[in-house]
Amino acid sequence: MEWAAIVVIILTWGINNAAAKFATAYIPPLFVGGVRFLIALIFLFPFIRPPFPDWRRMGPVMLLTGPVHFGVLYSAFGLSHNLSLLGIVLQLWIPFTALFAWWILGETMGTAAVVGVAAAFAGTAIMTFQHGAEREWASAGLAVVASVCWALGTVLVRRLPTARPLKIQGLVSLISAPALLTASAVAEPHALQTAFHAPLLAWACIAFGGIASTLGASALLFWLVQRHQTGRVTGYMLSTPLITCLIGVLAFGDLLTPRLVIGGAMTMAGVGLVAMAERRRIRIAAELSTPS
Repeated sequence: MEWAAIVVIILTWGINNAAAKFATAYIPPLFVGGVRFLIALIFLFPFIRPPFPDWRRMGPVMLLTGPVHFGVLYSAFGLSHNLSLLGIVLQLWIPFTALFAWWILGETMGTAAVVGVAAAFAGTAIMTFQHGAEREWASAGLAVVASVCWALGTVLVRRLPTARPLKIQGLVSLISAPALLTASAVAEPHALQTAFHAPLLAWACIAFGGIASTLGASALLFWLVQRHQTGRVTGYMLSTPLITCLIGVLAFGDLLTPRLVIGGAMTMAGVGLVAMAERRRIRIAAELSTPS
């Protein structure tokens, strides 16, 4: 069951990155995010019922993994010209998760994890500061902010071990839909008119995000991190940018320049090092706690 959940998350997130890029090419990003959560709320509303988690802990999770993360994320997709680069940068949520787990939950970070974090950030710098990549700086910067928000929210979910994932997603959708639609009404005054003229495929991409990603992948991730330490789960997500990059090259015409390939490989190697270091730490801790 857990392996199936991991495969579903990888495929869904990889495809959803491309879907988000396509949708925001025709519809303003904040409106896209608001409609995505409105669709999700239709399915998740029955799960929003008492008892509710501690609001002091649930509130930050709702904000970070909802309107803040997705408002920034969809804005990044709307500004991006290279889906492959953005898909790789978004994987920084994994080293950020390790950092926040160390800072907030007291999980240790060894030398290998620290080196991995540094390599991931250096690889991102190589990709985004190559010649001609100036137009990607805004989207890459927003992707980093989105990664920080998602990583922090993912770590804070571990402090809600008894909350059901679909209830969490329902509460996130309940606050995200009105927040993002209100923000869109203020910042994107012609969003509704633009959306009416968008192709049906753009609307299908939004529906995919609301149903497959919010109801499926994100809920499954919360379920996994509630059952296991965060670093044990995140390492498997390394395959996500491979799906995104493949779609970017085949469907969006992304050019894989040498610096993009080198920087991307460096970023993914760093992310992988963080994940492997975390798994090793968990295994050693389990062995030490097992009675001889």
